[in-house]
Amino acid sequence: MSIGARVLAQVKRHGPTVFGLLLLVGALYVVQREFRSISWHDVLGSLRAMPSAALWGASGFTLLAYIILTAYDRLGSVYAGYPVSYLRTSLASFCAYSLANNLGFATVSGAAVRYRFYATWGLPPLAIAKVVAFTSLTFGLGGFALGGAVLMFEPDVLPFFGDGAPRWAMQAVGALLWCIVGAYVLLARFVPHFRMFGHQIDLPGFRMALAQTALASADVGVTALIFWALLPPADGLTFLHFLGIYIAALSAGIAANVPGGIGVFDGAILFGLSGHMPASEAIGALLLFRLFYYIVPLFLAGLMFAGFEVSQRRHILERIAPERGVAISFEVPAMAGLAAIAAITLIFIGALPPKPNVLDGVFDLLDEAGSHLAASVVGSLLLVSAYGLVRRLTIAWWAALLLLLNGAAITWLRGEPWWLIGLFLLQAALFTAFRPAFYRRARLLAEPLSGEALGAIAAGAICGLTLAMVAYSGRYAEMSWWGVVLSAEAPPSLRFAVGLAAVLLLVAAARLLRPARPPVLPYDAEVRERLRALGAMAPLACGADGAVFGEAGRAGFAFVRREGIWLALGDPAGEERDRVSAIWRFRDICDQARVRPAFWRVGPGLLRVYADIGLTPFALAAEGKAQRYLVCRAERDLEALLPLLPEADDAG
Repeated sequence: MSIGARVLAQVKRHGPTVFGLLLLVGALYVVQREFRSISWHDVLGSLRAMPSAALWGASGFTLLAYIILTAYDRLGSVYAGYPVSYLRTSLASFCAYSLANNLGFATVSGAAVRYRFYATWGLPPLAIAKVVAFTSLTFGLGGFALGGAVLMFEPDVLPFFGDGAPRWAMQAVGALLWCIVGAYVLLARFVPHFRMFGHQIDLPGFRMALAQTALASADVGVTALIFWALLPPADGLTFLHFLGIYIAALSAGIAANVPGGIGVFDGAILFGLSGHMPASEAIGALLLFRLFYYIVPLFLAGLMFAGFEVSQRRHILERIAPERGVAISFEVPAMAGLAAIAAITLIFIGALPPKPNVLDGVFDLLDEAGSHLAASVVGSLLLVSAYGLVRRLTIAWWAALLLLLNGAAITWLRGEPWWLIGLFLLQAALFTAFRPAFYRRARLLAEPLSGEALGAIAAGAICGLTLAMVAYSGRYAEMSWWGVVLSAEAPPSLRFAVGLAAVLLLVAAARLLRPARPPVLPYDAEVRERLRALGAMAPLACGADGAVFGEAGRAGFAFVRREGIWLALGDPAGEERDRVSAIWRFRDICDQARVRPAFWRVGPGLLRVYADIGLTPFALAAEGKAQRYLVCRAERDLEALLPLLPEADDAG
């Protein structure tokens, strides 16, 4: 591979992440700057002053926005040729968009959630793929259509760009967006399908394309109206003006690829509204908007999706014994999500202006223990721990539990409301109840200490001590760690030291929260006989490329390598608990090899575990009374694995 090709490959691999981090850093700067000029009492005052009519208006617009979203899936199922009832498509659409809105760009279409619903309802894989593609395209059409309108009629309102770019240039971009939408509608009128990059794309027809554009435009416009209803009247701020700010902020949040656009969307909104109203009023409206459009629908969708999963697995849940240490699929993501919310709460507390400490002047040591710097560091570490919780690591469970208790202590020392302290303690109690769900060993505890692990431990200890020294010095304790970095009052050497220490501490924590590296065994005669003894599929020597066994070595399976996908041959055979660890080991092996896992000809017994690692089942031809499945990351690998599915011929 040439140098240019290697550079291009690295840009494709890391470019979006670097771009997202740059957007996030810029947003943190904006948020920190705005928060330094207000107090929490100012924000509470703006929330208390919010008219009830504004709250009812925002509630109504939120309901209308999600009703519009439900039509996406209904039209998508009609386009795919498999109309699904409006009641079912409403469930799929609400859950998919509520979860996707909070999880970032990678799931904007809610593809994995839609595959789960529609596969259960019997749609063939290609039909589901068409529904997903339709909803994704519809979402983009609305942004293009309304974005083009804003750039044509209000080109100077966009944050960061409007003031510096010529008016004609912004209008030209708006005209280009309209041309793209118009070209799509015209193609749908005259061209039934075409090929692009080797794939056939079926267009929905003229009327359907018009309906897509109108529906998506209404969706973006009504969502902006939720926020608009919560804003106080401001001179010069028309709805079209605000719509430009909203679309720019929404686009930045999607481009940053962070969950819910957190930080990036908020920073862009605050920047765009800074010239129209006090920051406290903009932040109050922003918090309520996130509550209405993100948080409440997320909890409702989570309950609905959990109920759906329970209804689909009732016969499995009856067999699950708690001592096996394996939780049903939605418990672990729920615990990780709660940990992330607690982390964001601590980070938010760390960005607020100083307030009196409960023990001010009594114990100097405890003063700094409840400081802004401590809250921001503990919140950041808890956010990293949530990553380990998703992977079911025992060490991440212990870390999250200790950090939650630490968070409760910080909120108490800072004199925060009693209910907030209680929520941290309640969450810690919930974590103790779900201890069996986190059963995987981390690399730090399962393998001999390597130089890399020792380096991460040493770096974490040194960086932690550095931040503690800054906190206990007192002068900068009432700033978050990124506040010190961005502060013009702090010496450059201190800003550099705090920034480097914080980043290295988080990197070290993330490096230590990694699962143990499982071995891949070559597929030789000895391994083949071992698999046969366990009852696993054991093809001839040329029929597999390797084998994976569980942590105890009492369950395993063979697999074959394909381009970008490693395909396991059947369920792991052997001891029940070790079968689960073998599946997780295979997922880790695939992550390390930068490929994706899939399993062929598996039974229904472990479908819950495959769902845990993000795989969707598709029925194969029944073998007698036994139903078999292909499970894969449908949104990425279904097309490559279609030849394995008997439904493929019926889905065109």
